Amino acid sequence: MSIRDRLQRWGESDTAVPEQVFVMEDSLKLEKSSFHELKSRIHQKLLDRVDLSVMEKLPPDRLTNELRTLVEQLLIEEKIPINLTERGSLVSDIQHEILGLGPLEPLLADPTISDILVNTYKQVYVERRGKLELTGAHFADNRHLLRIIDRIVSRIGRRVDESSPMVDARLPDGSRVNAIIPPLALDGPLLSIRRFPVSPLKIDDLIQNKSLTPAMAEVIAGLVKSKCNLLISGGTGSGKTTLLNIMSGFIPATERIVTIEDAAELQLQQPHVVRLETRPPNVEGKGEVTQRALVRNSLRMRPDRIIIGEVRGSEAMDMLQAMNTGHEGSMTTVHANTPRDAVSRIENMVNMAETNLPAKAVRQQISSAIWVVVQVSRMSDGKRKLISLQEITGMEGDIITMQEIFTYTQMGVDNNGMIQGHFHATGIRPKFAERLKVFGVSLRDELFDPDRIFK
Repeated sequence: MSIRDRLQRWGESDTAVPEQVFVMEDSLKLEKSSFHELKSRIHQKLLDRVDLSVMEKLPPDRLTNELRTLVEQLLIEEKIPINLTERGSLVSDIQHEILGLGPLEPLLADPTISDILVNTYKQVYVERRGKLELTGAHFADNRHLLRIIDRIVSRIGRRVDESSPMVDARLPDGSRVNAIIPPLALDGPLLSIRRFPVSPLKIDDLIQNKSLTPAMAEVIAGLVKSKCNLLISGGTGSGKTTLLNIMSGFIPATERIVTIEDAAELQLQQPHVVRLETRPPNVEGKGEVTQRALVRNSLRMRPDRIIIGEVRGSEAMDMLQAMNTGHEGSMTTVHANTPRDAVSRIENMVNMAETNLPAKAVRQQISSAIWVVVQVSRMSDGKRKLISLQEITGMEGDIITMQEIFTYTQMGVDNNGMIQGHFHATGIRPKFAERLKVFGVSLRDELFDPDRIFK
């Protein structure tokens, strides 16, 4: 609320509002506006004088010094006195404008931020530790925001305009980007950036954060090593891709891995990884390469394992075929609220391939292809947890049968809004234990003891 708005509450009072208070507020607005105008003017003059292709090749320290020198020269020409703090801020902002992502650069440099959400040029939210908060960052106008979006997507050969107003892209550090512009976005361009840690998380980090238990971690490691096909299910922002990255870390370095994604974001650490990415259609509506085409092509690339970032459509059919024809140990993710819903979604996506298979045949394919469904969730307090690990055991009539091995039980919420609950095993010893034993992975009986509770 502005000073003027707050003082309007004195309206019923006989006390007059000093006019100099309004003058002070208006002058502050003028100074802020003048600074943005000055920055835009200096920025444009710099673009007229320098060769960006040459400046991009300079080391960061030298680039900063060169920009500072040029900005000081231009300030002398403009005859506008500013203090050292404003001068430093101006140099930094212009450097970000020329070679970076403008107002987003400070946010991208903050390791505590996991999501950056731009709601038109006026509003930028970030997510820290699972909670959204409004920042003071903003763009000059919607055209400014559009320039930044275009800079992001053009780096990877994609485009966004009125004929193609939605785009998925990525930043050089692997962060996932989604942008949508008018006419689909009514109020102005929208930009969402999902960031990933500079140092990929390990399974020990999830245990330390109480996202899962040591017993769960041991079973998951055994499943990956023994080449069981795994499906990770969860909602938006629940940590599916993070868990997929961590689980892939248990794949032996001697195996050839092919990854298939809409926007490449997986950060596998093995030496023999082949990364494939879909391609959208061009201006004429031609040249599109879908995930289904990449899955089919990957079968000719001699993969030991195929990892699909997320199944969204008809590629689910080819994925199941691959899992059932010798490419064991494959993994993927799917949006679903429960393991049972995840299986149903896979069935629906197989039907999108228009194979005209009867429902029972599709379910038999699913039950024989997928061994385990891992359910992850973002709780109301912002924390991510592995809330269920279920084994697909086969078919009973027309129904796929599943049994839960581990679960998380929520007991309530404390006064600070933090979730209270515990992990525990259900007491069922899984059928996949025999397969793990064949691969030299022995699961101790105490891992499945239902009386062992982890808070």
